[in-house]
Amino acid sequence: MITPAALQKGDTVAIVATARKYTDNNLKPAIDLLHSWGLEVVIGKSIGLDNNQLAGTDEQRTADFQTQLDNPNIKAIWCVKGGYGTVRIIDALDFTQFKQNPKWIVGFSDITVLHNHLNTLGYKTIHGIMPVTAPRATAEAKETLRKALFHEPLRHEISSDPMNRIGKAKGELVGGNLSILYSLFGSPSAIDCDDKILFIEDLDEYLYHIDRMMMNLKRNGCLESIKGIVVGSMTKMKDNDIPWGKNAVQIIEDVTKKYNIPVIYNFPAGHIQDNRALVLGSTVSIEVTPVKSTLKFEN
Repeated sequence: MITPAALQKGDTVAIVATARKYTDNNLKPAIDLLHSWGLEVVIGKSIGLDNNQLAGTDEQRTADFQTQLDNPNIKAIWCVKGGYGTVRIIDALDFTQFKQNPKWIVGFSDITVLHNHLNTLGYKTIHGIMPVTAPRATAEAKETLRKALFHEPLRHEISSDPMNRIGKAKGELVGGNLSILYSLFGSPSAIDCDDKILFIEDLDEYLYHIDRMMMNLKRNGCLESIKGIVVGSMTKMKDNDIPWGKNAVQIIEDVTKKYNIPVIYNFPAGHIQDNRALVLGSTVSIEVTPVKSTLKFEN
């Protein structure tokens, strides 16, 4: 996997919208954060555009993202928010210049489309906080993003969850938002799960949807070939009038219990304030003990 260059003080980061619109005109906390790291900021033309739910038309969002991809002076692209819409532009993007001058693509949620697509092309990306979530992000979430951007050593250690499955594993870290992963199977942007460590998280889904998506991963062979699973936040899950009978974590455990692999539950990443950065595409080692869980980036 190709690693984009480490950011240096004085480098420029572009903030763009690939999905839902951002018309609040309150990017100051995110801009101040980048400035505190010694970085400059460019605001993309998609910021402030309003096309129903989306940040302008598909053509406008594509053009803005393409401009930042092709500009050699832009060293990272920070997607402002998720929601939905990135999949509508992914096939129109040309990564020719990006391949000659790789740069960090940063975000989570709907940005999983970009994470997975770039993974298939052989490039690392950063799953982490976005400008819209920066004001309420924990200090740890912000600091881990800075470390990832500047290529500083990154290691996450947390207390063990009672649901965890004990063990050790090493492999390439892939994944992101479960709903997006599920939607990309069968497309050119679908990840290869073979010998990987799979990270998943989700928001605002019905519990039976979680079961359906996990069954899809199983039937696609993804769960058969992975070395370990890291489960982030499963936030604001919903149920029907007739309950499904299991919560999200129990659903994941039920579908994956036949596989002899380590599993970390309640990992601090996803739609929560403590959304710590993950460098997708990196080789990581995970160790799960009864006391603690560790995720260490090897490269």
